[in-house]
Amino acid sequence: MIAGARIRFTLVASLFLLVVSATTAFADKASVTISAPESVVKGTEVTIKIQVTHSGNNFIHHVDWAKIGIDGKEIARWDFSWNKRAESKIFEREFKYVVNAPVEISTEANCNLHGSKGLAKASIKVTE
Repeated sequence: MIAGARIRFTLVASLFLLVVSATTAFADKASVTISAPESVVKGTEVTIKIQVTHSGNNFIHHVDWAKIGIDGKEIARWDFSWNKRAESKIFEREFKYVVNAPVEISTEANCNLHGSKGLAKASIKVTE
C-alpha cells in the first residue's frame, strides 16, 4: 500500500513538473505596444492605449505589472498577482491625458519569471 502511494505521488509530481515545464518552455518576456495620436491641438484630452502581449497567464507564470510613463514620470500602473491576473495573454489598458506640450510616452510590462522585452516609446506633438 505504501509503495502504491509513492508511485501515485511520483506520477502526480512528475505530471505537474511536465505541465509547468511545458508552459514555461513556450513562454516569453512581456511586450507592449502603444496606441496614441501623433499630434494634437494644445489642451486636447487623448486616450493612450497599451496592448500587453505575454504567452503565459497562469498562477505560476504571468504578467506582474504594466505601466505608462510620460516624460520620465510614471502616470499609470496596473499590478497583477498569482490570484489577480490579467484577463488574457493579450490585454489592453488605457489612460486619459490632457496634452498641453509635446510629450514622450514610454510603457513597459513585466513577466514574473522572464522579465520585460523593454520599453516601448511614442511621442505626441502639439499644434496650436
